[in-house]
Amino acid sequence: MIEDLRPDKRTARPLTRNQMLVYTALKDNGGTMSAYAILDELRPEGLRAPLQVYRALDKLCANGLVHRIESQNAFVLRQHPKPDGNAQPVFLLCKECKAVRETMDEAVADALSDLVERENFTPTRTILEIEGGCHGGCGKRGDGLKVV
Repeated sequence: MIEDLRPDKRTARPLTRNQMLVYTALKDNGGTMSAYAILDELRPEGLRAPLQVYRALDKLCANGLVHRIESQNAFVLRQHPKPDGNAQPVFLLCKECKAVRETMDEAVADALSDLVERENFTPTRTILEIEGGCHGGCGKRGDGLKVV
């Protein structure tokens, strides 16, 4: 249920109609979708302008329900609830079947924290996308992993 994924059930506002439509389109698709693919799917529901979709996506991302996959300029539903600790989401992107898996890892977050502290750097956001091949899902092996 969407309410179970909200960052804080006591303060999170209910989803607007457009946010619910966009969330449902992503859920029904089961994978990544560009904003324009979402718009095309939702035209019969009355959405006409890209701005309507982008506003809904911005709020869904801000509420932690959706992630933007930067390298694909696409969006995907959050696969894990927001972590209580310091876990960092890492996205595994299969080049063959186009699957996107989200994994959470505190060790990655700790290593990144150590790195930026050592380099005297203050990040404003962190995005980890690893491109390759999923050995279990589609059976295709990537030609190497690329950190984007």
